[in-house]
Amino acid sequence: MFSDSSPTPPLASTLVNETLLIQVPVRLSVIEAPSFRTHFQELLQKEAALKKVILDFSQTTLIDSSGIGALLASLKMAQQRNIKVVVWSLNSQVQFAFSLAGLEQLFELEPNTDPTPTTPNRQIAQRPLLTHRSVKSPIKRAGDIVGSLVGLGITTILFVPIAIAIKLDSPGPILFRQVRCGLMGRRFWIWKFRSMVTNAETLKHEVANQVQGAFFKNDHDPRITRVGRFLRKTSLDELPQFWNVLKGDMSLIGTRPPTPEEISQYEVLNWQRLDVRPGLSGEWQVNGRSKVRKFEDVMRLDLHYQKNWSLMYDLKLILKTVAVLFTKDSGAV
Repeated sequence: MFSDSSPTPPLASTLVNETLLIQVPVRLSVIEAPSFRTHFQELLQKEAALKKVILDFSQTTLIDSSGIGALLASLKMAQQRNIKVVVWSLNSQVQFAFSLAGLEQLFELEPNTDPTPTTPNRQIAQRPLLTHRSVKSPIKRAGDIVGSLVGLGITTILFVPIAIAIKLDSPGPILFRQVRCGLMGRRFWIWKFRSMVTNAETLKHEVANQVQGAFFKNDHDPRITRVGRFLRKTSLDELPQFWNVLKGDMSLIGTRPPTPEEISQYEVLNWQRLDVRPGLSGEWQVNGRSKVRKFEDVMRLDLHYQKNWSLMYDLKLILKTVAVLFTKDSGAV
């Protein structure tokens, strides 16, 4: 199901006193990322007296979501041992990836470590990030803008009756927002019509998770209100997400946006699903999302979408989504 990763040589590293300098590979993608995490762990286990790790990106020119995942996993391992991790020599492309994924807030970037000038052997540095081709499609983005404007128009029309129903059924705000993770793990606020009690997040630990892996679902979640069940059944609770689509946080069609709690459970290869923008709908929506019970099935659907993506495929999924909304299998994850 996942991309195979062939064996890679150990990370080039230099130990000076209690500081370990690690040379990050030229590419840190789905192929190299699992080995990077493994070798990083081995280096930390080997050097028991470490106080500081420097990640030298002077040769690194390409990075994808799996690379981001490997870096976060490595940072977590170092923090568990109170080892300081700093970053050197980010070129513009890798620095953009750091900014997109919010890594600039997690890693310490030491100043005066700009990468060396581009040489003929480093022309690859001018290539874009290893994002999926759907992310680079201006036509897909134009379709998202048009579709979101239409969706927001529908939301405006339905807002008052939905708001009244929510207020009459359960005290609290009309809208609900939650942090989700998008392209390359970038965090954003997702908006929905509130379908649960106001203290739902604090009650989550009391509700059994009926699925396996890094996501949460309970078919009879007691936190959902009566109106909320109707909103979820009809997917009306998701109408405010057209605002997320208009902003570019999401797309009309993509993958399911995970929570930070979910991605904290990810293996490095699971980050592949974040190579595309999350979607208001997608494979998981039209293929029985109410029946998905394993995270492996989520990954299978996500990778199937990435492999088969085209503008026509998106249109096909949009039409299927409309059809699903009128069947008994519709409803939120």
